[in-house]
Amino acid sequence: MNYEIREMLPRDETRVLEIFQQGIDSGIATFDTELPNIEAWNSSYLNDCRWVMENENDEVVGWCALKPVSKRECFSGVAEVSIYFDHQYLGKGLGSVLMKKLILDSEMHGFWTLQSNIFPENEASIKFHQKNGFRMVGTRQKVGRLNGEWKDLVMLERRSKTVGF
Repeated sequence: MNYEIREMLPRDETRVLEIFQQGIDSGIATFDTELPNIEAWNSSYLNDCRWVMENENDEVVGWCALKPVSKRECFSGVAEVSIYFDHQYLGKGLGSVLMKKLILDSEMHGFWTLQSNIFPENEASIKFHQKNGFRMVGTRQKVGRLNGEWKDLVMLERRSKTVGF
């Protein structure tokens, strides 16, 4: 099967949210428990570095985007990665292709550090990030609650070898 990566467009919003809902439903991908409306989703992500992957039927099967970690100028080159795939497309190696595109695009936009915060039980996501050049920084213990339960987060980061030197 052939796949194509392209910039995320407004017409993709419904499908992007459907895939995000699968992440919410998994219980190990996000602290979110309810799907945001598209305005809230759009306002939380940067306008640059938004990508989707389509299958040969032009159906979006995965997406990625960056969130700012701070409004402070000194952190303008640091962003948090969100990458989600339709559950039917997990484990096929497609995530690494999309992540490589996101990394290259982030560097073109001046980002020197990408970070991800992942629940420890989401071992596949942790391994995926490490495979794509992220290193484990540490574990933030009981940093937030999900459905009344305190949750830890494993923090991973990837430092650019070309930006910020």
